[in-house]
Amino acid sequence: MTTAPPHSVLTHALPSAAPATPLVRTACREDAPALAVLSRPFVRSGALRERPLSLYVAHAADFLVVEALDGTLVGCLGLRVHPDDDRGPAGVLYNFCVARHLQGGGTGARLLRAALATARALSLGALFTATTGGGGLFLRHGFTPTSPRPAPAEWVRSLDPRRNARVLAREL
Repeated sequence: MTTAPPHSVLTHALPSAAPATPLVRTACREDAPALAVLSRPFVRSGALRERPLSLYVAHAADFLVVEALDGTLVGCLGLRVHPDDDRGPAGVLYNFCVARHLQGGGTGARLLRAALATARALSLGALFTATTGGGGLFLRHGFTPTSPRPAPAEWVRSLDPRRNARVLAREL
């Protein structure tokens, strides 16, 4: 029988324990306001297009999110499935953002790997995205520059030519 209080064991175990890593999960409708807040700085910088809260509410299930231990959303990535055409179903990745203080720490890579796994599980033939930045993370994960032609037509029509975005694709 031990006489030490239970919390003393826990106190000693904590410093050597690895910090908990927030999991990637699918967003729910209740996350919509947090998705909008997370995206706002990227909209202001021009990196993301502005989307109304109603879009986040209606399409919350499109999003994979990373939630910090305090419950704050620190990363998100939308994956919209476009129905079969002559090439089969395809996916479009959109609204990809990671809180500035976590950029470069692997959060974006975790979101992108989760999106790739989800796309494979959905038997999508390809994934597309558009970026106004360098697209380095996408390129490191097998995306290549392409013309909009092979992308889902509905998505291509939604692209704003004034943004001069580069289309990237990855076959799955």
